[in-house]
Amino acid sequence: MQFVCRAVWTILIASNLLFMSSGSSHSQIEDRVTRLFQVNPGGQLTFRADLGSIELQATDTDTLKVEVIRKVYTQDREEADKILGNLELTCTQRGNDVSMDIALKKAWFSFAGQRKQRLQLLCLVTVPRKFNVDLRTSGGSVSVDDIEGRVSSKTSGGSLHFGSIKGPVRGATSGGSITLAGCVGTADLRTSGGSISIGEVDGKVIANTSGGSIQIDRVRGSVTAKTSGGSITVEEVTGKIEAKTSAGTVTARISGQPKADSQLSTSGGSIIVYLADNIAVDVDAKTSGGRVKAELPVTAQEKAVKNELKAKINGGGPKLLLHTSGGSIYLRRLYVVNNVEPI
Repeated sequence: MQFVCRAVWTILIASNLLFMSSGSSHSQIEDRVTRLFQVNPGGQLTFRADLGSIELQATDTDTLKVEVIRKVYTQDREEADKILGNLELTCTQRGNDVSMDIALKKAWFSFAGQRKQRLQLLCLVTVPRKFNVDLRTSGGSVSVDDIEGRVSSKTSGGSLHFGSIKGPVRGATSGGSITLAGCVGTADLRTSGGSISIGEVDGKVIANTSGGSIQIDRVRGSVTAKTSGGSITVEEVTGKIEAKTSAGTVTARISGQPKADSQLSTSGGSIIVYLADNIAVDVDAKTSGGRVKAELPVTAQEKAVKNELKAKINGGGPKLLLHTSGGSIYLRRLYVVNNVEPI
């Protein structure tokens, strides 16, 4: 089955446009365009937009719905017609896969200037609960509610928010924060300017930011976390961990035996590592601006100096490399709380 529709939205203005006012000099014109598709669970939505925010929710129906709310901030109806007339919607359906594109005409886009700033889009999307989505916008935030499927999202300027996803998640933004309640599979999240917050992940975590803190709750797998300006906190991880920051404290709780070497480093803060009783590692810890303190049993260290420790825990195992240039290093025991074992 193939269904293709194209619409230059100028023809919709007469019946859908409404004048709204938030002040004498800030009137706006608003309208809505809706598209419906009958699909079965397990399909794929591919969504591309030259601008605007995207909000996606899952429902227990077999209908995929897209509602686009368009606002033009002007008091001139003729100018509004001209701006909206350069906005095109293209939608294609092949079986259970749907593709949608919202594009500004290239000829107009090249010199749009302030006209583009006066145009705002909000895309409200609903899909069946079991569905795969790939959402991209060149200017706006993206929000994805709880869903069962693969999720991929990218924006050139806005935040990303993901609920509890039963599937892998990939997200990237050039300027905004990222939050993920949880997922099953790999979580690969990257931002050039914002913080990253991750809940519970049953899989591998990759979290990179050029300017913000990283907070990770629980991971059944390995963690790679890097930031150029903020602290890193991993509340619990069952595999190897690599955490690096140029300015902040690194805190990690390792509850499961790593199968490969782990490395935690910072140029401007302390490192605090909690280890479960059965963790076996070779510790190599060094600081240039503090001291190393082990609060759990270790073998005799090779060098008896306060700012360096090389020793084995539980007979040794993969390396645990710890290095900081501006703080202390603490090795502490991970205690069981209320008889609840770590994940």
